[in-house]
Amino acid sequence: MMSQEKNDEITLVGADRPAGQVLRRYWMPAALAEELEEGPRPVVPVRLMGEDLVLFRREDGTLGLMSRFCPHRGVDLCYGRLEDGGIRCPFHGWHFDQTGQCTEQPAEPDGSKMHERIRISSYPVVEKNGVIWTYMGPGEPPAFPALDCFRAPDSHVFAFKGLWECNWLQALEIGIDPAHASFLHRFLKDEDPADGYGKQFRDKAAQSDMPMTKVLREFANPELKVEEMDYGLRIIALRDLDNGQRHVRVTNQVFPCAITIPMSNEMTITQWHVPIDDTHCYWYSLFTSFGAPVDKKKMREQRIKEHRLPDYAPLRNKSNQYGYDPEEQKTLTYTGMGLDINVHDQWAVESMGAIQDRRREHLASSDAAIVRYRRLLRSAIKSVKDGEGALPLVLDEAAAEEVKGPISIDAIGPREEWETVWTERDAGRRAACSWDAALS
Repeated sequence: MMSQEKNDEITLVGADRPAGQVLRRYWMPAALAEELEEGPRPVVPVRLMGEDLVLFRREDGTLGLMSRFCPHRGVDLCYGRLEDGGIRCPFHGWHFDQTGQCTEQPAEPDGSKMHERIRISSYPVVEKNGVIWTYMGPGEPPAFPALDCFRAPDSHVFAFKGLWECNWLQALEIGIDPAHASFLHRFLKDEDPADGYGKQFRDKAAQSDMPMTKVLREFANPELKVEEMDYGLRIIALRDLDNGQRHVRVTNQVFPCAITIPMSNEMTITQWHVPIDDTHCYWYSLFTSFGAPVDKKKMREQRIKEHRLPDYAPLRNKSNQYGYDPEEQKTLTYTGMGLDINVHDQWAVESMGAIQDRRREHLASSDAAIVRYRRLLRSAIKSVKDGEGALPLVLDEAAAEEVKGPISIDAIGPREEWETVWTERDAGRRAACSWDAALS
C-alpha cells in the first residue's frame, strides 16, 4: 500500500508533475501513420499527456505537431487550411509554420510585426515503422535505441493502437505481470495453433507440440526472476512441465512505458502505454517478425473487427460489460469475455478505476517486476528533480546503437539448462532472419 501523495507522484502526467516530467524526456507515439492517410486530408487531432495538439503532413511530406488552438481567439486549428507549409486559421487567416511561429496576420495593418512575437507550442516529430513519434521535453531529444521493432524493415513490422479508459501506469503494469496470463488469459479449450496467426498465446510452445494455452493453463505458478538491464527490466517466468523440461518465457519492460513480449514463435510485440491524460491512455503495438514479412492486411482486419474508428476504441467496453457471457465463462474462457486477450487486459485495468487507488493494494511475490519498476520510476523522478543522474535510455546516437533487442521469447529445454536454452533459441532465430537482427 502507498499514500495518495506517492500514488499521485507516479501516475499524474501534467508537465508540472513528477511522472509527467520523466515521460517528457522520451520519444512518445503521437499517432499511427495510417491516421493521416484515412481522411480527406492529412490533419488529425492528438491529445497527449494532457495537451491538445494538431498533427499534420505538409505539402512536402514532412510532419508538423503544434498546439490545437489558435492564440488569437482560441478556435480549433484542426479545421485550419493546409497552406504554405503550415496551417492557416480560417477565422482571421493567421498562418503558423511547422515550428508554431505565426508568419502572417492578413487582417492586421500593413507593416505590422505583431506576428513575430506570437508562437504556439510545437514539437519535433519523426515517423518510424507505421508510428509517428514526438518529443515533448526540454533540450535535444535522445536517440532512438536500436530495438528490434526499429531495426526491422517496414515489411516486417505492423503497427496498431487501442484506447483504454484508465491511467497509463496500471496499463503498463499488467504487461510486466507474467503470472496473470495463467488466469486472466486462460482458455478452457485449446484452439488449433495453425489458426493462430496474428493472435497472442495461440502458437505452440517453442520446441514442442503443446499449445501455449495449455502451458499457461496447466502450469499456473511460475517462478519469476527480475533483472535490471540498460533498457529497463528483463522478466523471466519459469514453469516446470513435470517431465524434466522447463518452459522459459522472457519478457521486458523498456523504460519508461513500453513492454516487449513474445507473441508467437515468429513475432514479438513492443507495446507503449502512452498517456492521453491522467485517466486515459493508448497502447501502441509494433508487431515484429523474425520470419516472413507480416501479413499487414490480415493483422489489421483482425483488429479493426474489435475497434471503431477514428478513436480506436474497443467495441467491447464497460458500456456493454466487455461482452461478458457467464456461459462462456463456464466452458471456454476464464473471463467469459471472448477470445481477444486485449479485452481481458482492458477489463482488468479499467475495472481498477480511472486511476488505481494504490492505498488499498497488497502486492505479492508475483508482483516482483511491478515493485522493481516502481523503484526505477521513482529513481528517475528523483534524477529529474535533483537535476543529476542518468535516466535509463536517454542516450546519444552512439550509445543508443548498442541497445539492441531486447530478447523476448518462449523456449523449452531440460530443467538444468534453462539459463542457456532461451539464448540459444533466440540466437538461432536471429541468425535465420532475413534482416539484420544480430545483437552484436
